[in-house]
Amino acid sequence: MLAATRLTARLTLRLRWLSYFTWYLTWCLMMICALVTAKPARAQNRGLYPLGMSATNSGVTPDAGFSYSNQLLFYVRDQAKDNAGRTLPATGLNTVVMDMNTLTWVTPLKILGAKYSAAASLPFAKNDLTSDINGPISGGGGFADSYYLPFNLGWSTTRADVKVVYGFLAPTGRFTPGASNNVGSGYWTHTLSSGQSFYLLGDKSLVFSAFEMYEFHTTQEGTGVHPGETFDLDYSMMGSVRRTPGLALQLGVVGYEARQTTAKTGPDISAELSAERYAINAFGFGLIAAFPKRKASLGFRYFKEFADRATYQGYSAQVFGAISF
Repeated sequence: MLAATRLTARLTLRLRWLSYFTWYLTWCLMMICALVTAKPARAQNRGLYPLGMSATNSGVTPDAGFSYSNQLLFYVRDQAKDNAGRTLPATGLNTVVMDMNTLTWVTPLKILGAKYSAAASLPFAKNDLTSDINGPISGGGGFADSYYLPFNLGWSTTRADVKVVYGFLAPTGRFTPGASNNVGSGYWTHTLSSGQSFYLLGDKSLVFSAFEMYEFHTTQEGTGVHPGETFDLDYSMMGSVRRTPGLALQLGVVGYEARQTTAKTGPDISAELSAERYAINAFGFGLIAAFPKRKASLGFRYFKEFADRATYQGYSAQVFGAISF
């Protein structure tokens, strides 16, 4: 009788947690519907990596098995910056909303002492860039460029977790040269990245994380334009404010950076435009609630951009959740 009572209690708790996660996924699906049906427009030219999405627990690889994560990313930019970082008198608004759905498979296989895993990210996006000088510049809504990580190695020690990753973005989003409703980039991108999480205290209550990525872009289909390469950096310092067997709560500061490292070239790219290099900086805060017994987590990050160059400057708000099976 006692065993049956305990089993019933466990099942009740699991069903309750499943209902919470189902509610979260339903909310995300509602946002996807809003993205797909929203009025299409176009996006600001930056790198393709959604900045900030790997700022926390950057080096951690899940245990063997399957996991699903969802990240709902909002980017709003309303200050136009020139190549020297000066705010231009032109008014405009750049908004990007992305819903990132990532499936990860961590195998029992070890390579050089590291866990081997693979992942795929399937995004929906809606973006809009307008200005009083150029009017609608770029935009689109719907399924965007998908991201695949076929090679991911993760090492774990008592004081650090580190991973190295090769991935590529496939131009699966809608793209037609000259169209006003593009949602994809129209080119392939290869990426090399690494994530690190360092535990500054023996009980892992204070964690510094960093994530670095380099984007190698190919030539855009139908235009002959080759976007400049991009270096991305996410980082955070998170401290535990509550730790129990059922709940681990982290709070701290987060940030991201991005730099265009090579020139954008193409038949219609002027020497002045080719000489520009965008630079992006942001700082903010993050909150993560992890539920170890449920193998799940929920979190929020906010970033405020500053001292940007050759781009639009603004802020980002990010809601994310993950669960392992």
